[in-house]
Amino acid sequence: MNERREKISREISERTGITEELIERLVRRFYDRVRADAVLGPVFAERITDWEPHLQQMFAFWSSVALKTGRYHGRPMQKHAPLPVSSDHIDRWLDLFEETARELCCEAAADHFVEQARNIAQSLEMGIAQFQGVMLAPGERLTAVDNPGSRAPAWFACRNLSSTILAQKAMP
Repeated sequence: MNERREKISREISERTGITEELIERLVRRFYDRVRADAVLGPVFAERITDWEPHLQQMFAFWSSVALKTGRYHGRPMQKHAPLPVSSDHIDRWLDLFEETARELCCEAAADHFVEQARNIAQSLEMGIAQFQGVMLAPGERLTAVDNPGSRAPAWFACRNLSSTILAQKAMP
């Protein structure tokens, strides 16, 4: 890690109390909850059999996100875009993450983690929608209309407070 990045990481850690050890505890506890969750568990169970390599990647990811360490070098959008998920899954992910952060962390750390998680959730939802051929306007959410058995949905509804717009995935 270069000197500038080390300074930024140290300042964030001093301000929030976030450490690499806290990141590991948070990530492990969060994914314990994800695996046990009725909504998220099946999505992960279909894709991850050996959890430790995934957890190691998530430690690096959250270190990069929360402390700006630059440890993570993956492409999260490519991994998440084809998943059979909707705004319900993303909201559940965010709820579990926030619950875990508020349980394990002091207020400053939890606030920092949750702010980052909300940004990630919004970005993933927009990326997943685009992958499915749906352009979301600000405030619209991606909702699976037909998602039986955790299969990739063919139809999606984009909804906001005032309207529901059905959009069919574009056929080549």
